[in-house]
Amino acid sequence: MGGGIARRLLGAGYTVHGYNRTRGRAAALEEAGLVLEATPREVAERAEIVFSMVTNVAALAAVTEGPDGILAGLGRGKLYVEMSTVTPEASRALAERVADVGARMVDAPVSGSISTLEAGRLTIMVGGDEDAFERLRPVLLAVGSTVRRIGGNGQALVMKIGINLSLHVQMVAFCEGLLLAEKEGIEREVAVDAMLSSVIASPMLKYRGPFVLQQPEQAWFDVNMMQKDMAYALELGRRLDVPMPTTAVSNELLTAARGMGFEHRDFAVVYEVLARMAGLGGKEA
Repeated sequence: MGGGIARRLLGAGYTVHGYNRTRGRAAALEEAGLVLEATPREVAERAEIVFSMVTNVAALAAVTEGPDGILAGLGRGKLYVEMSTVTPEASRALAERVADVGARMVDAPVSGSISTLEAGRLTIMVGGDEDAFERLRPVLLAVGSTVRRIGGNGQALVMKIGINLSLHVQMVAFCEGLLLAEKEGIEREVAVDAMLSSVIASPMLKYRGPFVLQQPEQAWFDVNMMQKDMAYALELGRRLDVPMPTTAVSNELLTAARGMGFEHRDFAVVYEVLARMAGLGGKEA
């Protein structure tokens, strides 16, 4: 996703400096015009607006902390757009440190997939002060078609976590209905087509539902990443006294997927988990 965002910014005519821990993986972006830097600090020093998108809180600390981190390269007047799905608490703490060096940070998680990003239809949610949001809006519109300020720092992440838990819960319900059909003797392809032509076909199910027929070569959002977000959701539920029964049960199926060795598959592999529990050998076996 981070590479796709950089590509859209390049396509919109922006000068983009970048950093990737594995330099070779940025070769295609370099060919497209990316100026590859040796450290996150160098990126922050050279850019007016700094973006980051990493996997979790530990990875965010790795690119922001220390003498070569983003914080060391930020200065007065700069804007930092942090797009990772991390805990709201970690994001707010980082925003305070960014403010201490005279810059401003917004959390800006996205909703969508690789395909929606490539089509320019990504939704970007922003948490931070309104002036920073207005300055960033034109740049963010080069990345996604919908850019919305949710509230203060950390609140866009709360919204993102709420959306992501629904992705998995929806997928579980879809798979349960599909299994009823398949165990009754209806061909899986026929059942998938019927369900995705019905009123239940959300945008997410329309592009991810077919993954129960054939997993993508590279997972768009794997089991480990989804379970990370489900854990964030359950922790928020405990902190805010919100009961989350469907989230809790759906999360256990991700644990089962990991136990079956599916941790690096797209989370649509939950169909295979349920199929095995139902005594039905799936096509992922």
